[in-house]
Amino acid sequence: MKSSISFLFVIFILHLIVSVTAGSGYYGNKENNNDEDQETSNNPNLDDLPSTLPEEYLPELDDNGLSSSYYLHSCPEAEAIIFNIMEEWSTKDETVLPSILRLFFHDCVVRGCDASILLNHEGSERTAEASKTLRGFEVIDEIKKALEEKCPKTVSCSDILTAASRDAIHLLKGPYWMVPYGRKDGKVSNAKEADDLVPMGRESYPSLLELFQSMGLNVLDLVVLQGAHTVGRATCGSIQERIYNYNGTGQADKCIDKQYLNYLTRKCRWASEYVDLDPITPNKFDAMYFKNILDKNMGLLATDQALTSAISTSKLVSTFVNAPTLFDYQFGASMNKLSKVKILTGDEGQVRTNCNFVNSNHY
Repeated sequence: MKSSISFLFVIFILHLIVSVTAGSGYYGNKENNNDEDQETSNNPNLDDLPSTLPEEYLPELDDNGLSSSYYLHSCPEAEAIIFNIMEEWSTKDETVLPSILRLFFHDCVVRGCDASILLNHEGSERTAEASKTLRGFEVIDEIKKALEEKCPKTVSCSDILTAASRDAIHLLKGPYWMVPYGRKDGKVSNAKEADDLVPMGRESYPSLLELFQSMGLNVLDLVVLQGAHTVGRATCGSIQERIYNYNGTGQADKCIDKQYLNYLTRKCRWASEYVDLDPITPNKFDAMYFKNILDKNMGLLATDQALTSAISTSKLVSTFVNAPTLFDYQFGASMNKLSKVKILTGDEGQVRTNCNFVNSNHY
């Protein structure tokens, strides 16, 4: 009798170890065992198991309440699902990749990174004048739908947008970095706040720096994150004043390279036309953007060229021209820093089941 019980005890312990390693708790054998010495305590009822993971298996959170392993047990395929859909979209329309990055930046500027830009109702940020050329909403919707099918009510829209932005840069041959997760989605979205806060490319350097500092970012972050303009496009409407009537002079901004200006005036007769932010390597994430503004005066937006107007920013631009790998590294670091601006965690927000709408009270 003793040897039989010992043998069963060993089997039970091994079963426990295998089950816990798989991250799924432990489950007793539900089939009847002919061995009359099998103790019923070795076959726990599933209803008696804890509904949450043991404390030792919960992710270790950083000071912001985030963790790169946040979905390790609750939705282990989350990152793969996000990347695969981003990759699929990139093969259909590569221009959507920088659009996702722009969507992320607009979101974080207003109320922090809480996916408020995705809310779709009258008077939301999405309806603001500053948001009228934003694209990529359908990509996030597709990702959210796939994640809801795999892991219902688990992955927040703000985490999706953060990871999708990282993947967009990587798919454009840019750097890859670890993303910490655990953000919750906001419930408020206001168009006026977006129009008041989101920079439109005409701001002075001091006002742009003031905005970044209000978000807990510094001069280095400003220069690095503006380096995202090495990919993507802008509407001609955003630069027509600069190339036709700069500061009301009836002339173009004298800082613009003459040959480049000639190209822009021919390209941008209509405000609805698009022009590449980086005219040299527009579809590749690299440090060419900095070389354009430093050596060639080919910054498309006034805020691009303004990076050479102050000693502190000009030195950083020069550094990234000479050390592009440093730019890659710092871009990941600054993006991570941006992704933690005024975030909601725990009970401060919610995990929307549809990124376009706040959950109902019955959620």
